[in-house]
Amino acid sequence: MIAPSDRTPLPREFFARPVLDVAPDLLGRILVRSTPDGPIALRLTEVEAYDGPNDPGSHAFRGRTARNAVMFGPPGHVYVYFTYGMWHCMNLVCGPEGEASGVLLRAGEIVEGAELARTRRLSARNDKELAKGPARLATALGVDRALDGTDACTTGDTPIRILTGSPTPSDQLRNGPRTGVAGEGGNGDAHPWRYWVADDPTVSPYRPHVPKRRRS
Repeated sequence: MIAPSDRTPLPREFFARPVLDVAPDLLGRILVRSTPDGPIALRLTEVEAYDGPNDPGSHAFRGRTARNAVMFGPPGHVYVYFTYGMWHCMNLVCGPEGEASGVLLRAGEIVEGAELARTRRLSARNDKELAKGPARLATALGVDRALDGTDACTTGDTPIRILTGSPTPSDQLRNGPRTGVAGEGGNGDAHPWRYWVADDPTVSPYRPHVPKRRRS
């Protein structure tokens, strides 16, 4: 259950900061996904930062497109993309409007609405796996491209809201290379921008990018 003191929505000013400040500060926060079937609440345990034009691993590195347009909009909005022809992934837009930085939500613990999440994640062996990885997280929450551009900071009704939760203490924070990022963006020394809660069982395993081999 979420304590009443943890249910205060995060203001837009929280997201209107450099992405490398926002990303680790999101750990321990609560994402609430409201659906016609009921709400699901998730405690964030793993995220990755992407710094737009300063980051070769970012979708916005080469500029604005129809796909990434939301990243250039106001902070506190949801950016959803479709990948590998089958999965959706969810991000939160950060920084000043026009700079296109964002945080990929990689994993979390379902703290309310697990029954509903299980109906969407039938292959999960236990509740710790319901949102263990960005595609699993989006699937468990029922997130798809229809939610791209959603304002998570509005005072009105919204399908996605980010609550204060319980920020993770600094001694429990860890960071390292981002998962599966190719090219210069996958340089862990230059971009150790994956953040997670130490020893949390819902955090996904790290996997480096593996180039596809051409058939001879």
